[in-house]
Amino acid sequence: MGKLDGKVAIITGGSGGIGRAAGKLFAAEGANVMLVDLKAEALADAQAAIGGDNVATCAADVTDPAGNDAFVQATLDRFGGVDICLLNAGIEGDVTPLVDYPDEMFDKVIAVNVKGVWLGLKRVMPLMERRGGGSIVVTSSTAGIRAVGGLSAYVTSKHAVVGMMRAAAMEGAASNIRVNTVNPSPIDTPMITALETKLGIPVGEPSNRPLASATPLRRYGEPEEVGRLMLFLASDDSSFCTGGVYMVDGGVSAGRP
Repeated sequence: MGKLDGKVAIITGGSGGIGRAAGKLFAAEGANVMLVDLKAEALADAQAAIGGDNVATCAADVTDPAGNDAFVQATLDRFGGVDICLLNAGIEGDVTPLVDYPDEMFDKVIAVNVKGVWLGLKRVMPLMERRGGGSIVVTSSTAGIRAVGGLSAYVTSKHAVVGMMRAAAMEGAASNIRVNTVNPSPIDTPMITALETKLGIPVGEPSNRPLASATPLRRYGEPEEVGRLMLFLASDDSSFCTGGVYMVDGGVSAGRP
């Protein structure tokens, strides 16, 4: 018997490293999974990698109200309801000093990382209430509790979703809707490779990964390690957990002032 037998899960950012890993774990534990992302081709690759008849996809823009309506309706049409939602879609933005940060990129990061979460919460919480409850997991970051230079938009967005999660947890509690954040340190995904490139670090050079060497465990996390924490929060194993900030960061936050 799986931890998520009979449950329906939406995963935004579903074709990325963490989203795909979570989708594979959820499907293996018996969930019906709807993967959501911008590009249909990337979603098809993720669906094929996970396998099984209990995985579907919907290409949609999480910053667009109509896009959110589309993936929610696709989930209802295919699986009949929503019990779990991982609001995981996110972008890193530019690596630029705050005073030089492009206005349009700041708006884009906030749109994806904050507005996308807000729109998702608005749509799935009423559906979960009708089902008698549910679990929502928002992907924040160690940047949601601390800061690094050059990433003002990203840091702002990841702090913002922690506050949004807490507000949603307070409002959802009466309907047995649990809401939490998962806050990873750098994870070995295409996003971290893109960030390294923007920092001028040679791609694929294992001896030159300063973000990993700054982690107490001296490595990047793996997507599956984040996915396992998401699985815990999505399942009944975490039935008394809501409003929480859950670090999966190799010890990075232990050194926080």
